[in-house]
Amino acid sequence: MAEKTEPAEAAPQDVNARLIAKTIPVTVLTGFLGAGKTTLLNRLLADPDMGEAAVLINEFGEIGLDHLLVKETREDTVLLNSGCLCCTVRGDLVNAMRELFWQRFDKKIPWFKRMVIETTGLADPAPIIHTLMTDPTIGPRYRLDGIVTVVDAVNGPATLDAQPEAVKQAAVADRIVLTKADLATPAQLADVRDRLKALNPSAPVFDASGDFGPIDLFDAGLFSADRKIADVAGWLREEAFSEPEGHGHDHHHDHAHDPNRHDSRITSFCMTVDDPIPWDGFVTWIEMLIATQGENLLRIKGILNVEGEENPIAVHGVQHLFHPPVGLPSWPDDDHRSKIVFITRDIGRKVIEDTFNAFAAAARSGA
Repeated sequence: MAEKTEPAEAAPQDVNARLIAKTIPVTVLTGFLGAGKTTLLNRLLADPDMGEAAVLINEFGEIGLDHLLVKETREDTVLLNSGCLCCTVRGDLVNAMRELFWQRFDKKIPWFKRMVIETTGLADPAPIIHTLMTDPTIGPRYRLDGIVTVVDAVNGPATLDAQPEAVKQAAVADRIVLTKADLATPAQLADVRDRLKALNPSAPVFDASGDFGPIDLFDAGLFSADRKIADVAGWLREEAFSEPEGHGHDHHHDHAHDPNRHDSRITSFCMTVDDPIPWDGFVTWIEMLIATQGENLLRIKGILNVEGEENPIAVHGVQHLFHPPVGLPSWPDDDHRSKIVFITRDIGRKVIEDTFNAFAAAARSGA
């Protein structure tokens, strides 16, 4: 008779992955005033793939939903033909998310499997991201899936010049939707595309007049409902962060180095590490970065080959906050090097790489 063996105890990262996979994915829809968030949201709400979703917006009066309404369930909640639940946020975001979750649980509102939060045009997305990452009352129930940013092709360059919030909205996006491209001149279109690529090389850019839907904008995070890797390979593509040959710092787009532009302070790059990383050294290094440069670490996303671990560990941070590390079920491809994407303000690649190498060397030597 075969000897009965006890099941192996799951690694903490694996347990964390299972817990995250059970939470409700939240997409943050942002973009500066007049960029076209209302039009995009209407388009998404009319799509059958948006069924079983909850949408939090600022005020119903700001968005034309009349042709989509079925009935009003409360003063600030309506049901849509697509099956979506749409709710206004008139106070605290956390309270609204918590209330919707329990009404869903008690079957007082339709069951929803996804949430979209539309921010105001002037909003810095960081506070919402912080809330989703840190609030203990919603953390076990919701997870940040991704950030979709709407950018106006005609007015986008001028907005990026004048508004720091618009720069951060574009820099931290997982998906970018470019509106009014048909109204822009070729020069305007080339300018805004160049600047978006410099700000955020790994974010796919969709033309608002093109053929795309919720399936293209959502599931941008590390986990989908079936625990498959979603965008890991995409947002860690090294070539996205490499300047093409002949397009170095002596190129003709002198405006890219205008010190008066807000996005001239923001840098995006991917750091690749060939050898497995000592976990203690990585943690100490990240804690040092957060303590000394946290405000300027706009976003960090990485997949790590950690010493002693067979599968990759995913890390994700925004400014002073870091998600707990999560073990992924497999590598996205045959490249098992560690790759970390940084979107920083006033911090160059050299500072990041030099400090990492110092802390990793110290950890390996046991210092």
